[in-house]
Parts: sequence; structure tokens; C-alpha cells
Amino acid sequence: MAGPGAYMADGTEGITRVEDLPKPKVVRRSRNFSRRPCPNCGHSCYRKRTFERTLHDVGDLVSGRPRNIQLTYSQHYCCKCKRYFNADMSDLALPKSHYTHRVVTLAVRLVVEDGLPYRAASWHLWRDHRVFVPYATIQNWVEAGGKKGRAARRRTISGRRTG
Repeated sequence: MAGPGAYMADGTEGITRVEDLPKPKVVRRSRNFSRRPCPNCGHSCYRKRTFERTLHDVGDLVSGRPRNIQLTYSQHYCCKCKRYFNADMSDLALPKSHYTHRVVTLAVRLVVEDGLPYRAASWHLWRDHRVFVPYATIQNWVEAGGKKGRAARRRTISGRRTG
């Protein structure tokens, strides 16, 4: 009989093949806009094309399945600045990251506040939250203070060469 504090064995423990793990639940989100203001000059810019990006999020504990966010976003082109830019997705994840902010903060908290080793934190994330994060990735997040790299330098002049 299961109850609070009762040990429940993990059904995925001992699985060695990735194909045998539970399939993720896919949640679709959209950041697809027909027009967006340019972050440099504020000019209203048309959508050039759309892209898709998959983000790993904290899993669904009821069904015991991982959760992926399938994000559709638009890329825009500013004819004044002659630059491309993407629709803002900073509320979900950092640029070029495969994991949402919730996963990053949870992993860093497990290591820093709870004092878990990296491998144990990786296993804890899978066992309790159904999100697989390699322990080396957690180590990079902790050493970087939870960030994925430096903030981009903002130039005051155009990136185009003169002369």
C-alpha cells in the first residue's frame, strides 16, 4: 500500500536502452508573430521565416513521462538595420539552451543548496521530475552560476565594415 513516505521503486531503474524509456509528452507553444519591433531601432519588421525548437521541461509526475515543449518561433528582418532577429523567447529558456529555466534553477538548487553531487543530482532530476540532464551539463550550470554563457555585447555602431 502506497502512502506518504513509502518507498516506491522507479519503473525505469535498470533500463539500459533509450528506446525503452517512456515517450515524452509534447506540449506545443508558439512565439510566431507576423510583425515585431526591431530591438535596435524600433522599426516594425515583417516575419521572414519560422523555426521550431524543442525544450526539455520538468516532466509530468502523474503519468511518469518526460515533457518536451515544441516551440514555434518567428525570425524577422529589419530593412533599416539590415539585421535578423528572433521573436523573444527569454521567458522560457536562454538562447541556444535545450532546457527551460525551471530545469536549470532546479538542477543548480539541488547541487548548491542541497549539496548533492552532480551525478546524484542528475539521477534525482530523472527519478523525481522526469527530465534527463547529463551530470556534466549540471556541472557547467553550477560553475557558471546558472547561466549559459556571457551576455552578448551590445555594439553601438553597425556590425558592417566601413571603407
